[in-house]
Amino acid sequence: MTRHFEVHVTAGTREEADAISTAVVRRRVAACAQIVGPISSVYWWEGEVQRDDEYLILMKTGAERLDDLVAAVRAVHSYTTPEIVAVPIEGGLAGYLGWVTAETAPRPGDG
Repeated sequence: MTRHFEVHVTAGTREEADAISTAVVRRRVAACAQIVGPISSVYWWEGEVQRDDEYLILMKTGAERLDDLVAAVRAVHSYTTPEIVAVPIEGGLAGYLGWVTAETAPRPGDG
């Protein structure tokens, strides 16, 4: 059985979230991406507690494309250390998960 992941990424602006989402779907390393936000983020960075509005991107991919998805996000993200967290999908509608697999399957010419 093919494993699937939901990948969480945050971005500092709506425009960047849109650009990341479009890039990963066009490259077929994510079947889809939903943008949520703005959200309020509180986190440690460079020795201080930071507070920022960010946008959360939720992407779905198959296990065989996870590394490619991470690389694609890193290539276009403005953060030095972006949040990229892959959460295994343990179950779901078989037809939907099959669609995720089909849409992210490597195609001829993929690098």
